[in-house]
Amino acid sequence: MPAMQPRESILLRNNVRIAGAGDKPTMVFAHGFGCDQNMWRFVAPAFADTHRVVLFDYVGCGQSDLRAFDAARYSSLEGYALDLLDVCEALELQQAILVGHSVSAMIGLLAAIRQPSRFASLVMVAPSPCFINDPCYVGGFERGDIESLLSLMDHNYIGWASYLAPVVMGNPGRPDLGAELEQSFCSTDPLAAQTFARATFFADNRADLARAPVPSLILQVRDDALAPMAVGRYLLEHMPGSELAVLEATGHCPHMSHPQLTIDAMKQYLARGGRVSG
Repeated sequence: MPAMQPRESILLRNNVRIAGAGDKPTMVFAHGFGCDQNMWRFVAPAFADTHRVVLFDYVGCGQSDLRAFDAARYSSLEGYALDLLDVCEALELQQAILVGHSVSAMIGLLAAIRQPSRFASLVMVAPSPCFINDPCYVGGFERGDIESLLSLMDHNYIGWASYLAPVVMGNPGRPDLGAELEQSFCSTDPLAAQTFARATFFADNRADLARAPVPSLILQVRDDALAPMAVGRYLLEHMPGSELAVLEATGHCPHMSHPQLTIDAMKQYLARGGRVSG
C-alpha cells in the first residue's frame, strides 16, 4: 500500500468534511470546547449553496484520530490553531471565512495572526478572550471558580459533564440540547478533554486582540452564562475592524439553540463583504 500523503493524513486526522460548491469564499467552521463539527449542522448547510463549507474536528474531539493527540502540543490554544492551519494548508485555502464558536474564535484569531493570507474575515460566535475576572476586566468567573470546575472534572468526569452542559447550553426549555452537549462531553477522551479545558479556561488572549489582521464579526448572546455582555463590548473596543451584533437569545451555543438568528446575523455581515457597517 502506498504511503499516505501529508494532505490525506491531515484530512483523516481532523475528520475533515467538505460540502457545497458555491463561488464565494470558502467557509471553515471550527467547533468549541467539548464539541465537534456536528454541532454546526443547523447553520452550516445554510451557506452551502453559495460557499464551499469545510468542517473538521480538533485532535482529541469528535471523530478525529485520537492517536495524534499530544498533550504538550494541545496544552495551549496555539496547538489547536496549528490544527486549523494544517487543514487550511491541506485544502490550499486562501482568504477563507473562519466561523469559530467560543474558544475557536480565539483559536481563529491566533491562526490569522500566524498566517493572515489564509483568512478574509472572522465570525466569532459567543467569543471570550479571557474567562477569568481581574480588577479591570469582567470575564465572568473568578479564578477559584475555574479551578473548582476543573477539579470536579478531574475527580468526577461524568458529574462534571452533567453539571456543566445545561449551564453552557442555557436553554432549560430545550433539555434535548443540554443532553446532546452532555453526551458530547462524555464521549470525548478524558485526557484530551481535560487538556483542552485547561487550555480554554486559563487562556488570556486579550493582548492578541489588537493584532487582529482581518475584520471580524462578534456575535454576542444577550444572556450567556459563560460570556457576559461586557465581554462583547471589550472585544469591540480592543479589536480593530470588529463589529458587534447582539443576538436576542440565551445560552452559549446559539448556533444550536437559535440557529436562524445566527444565520441571519452572519448573512447580513457577509452580504457587506465582511466589512464593518457604518
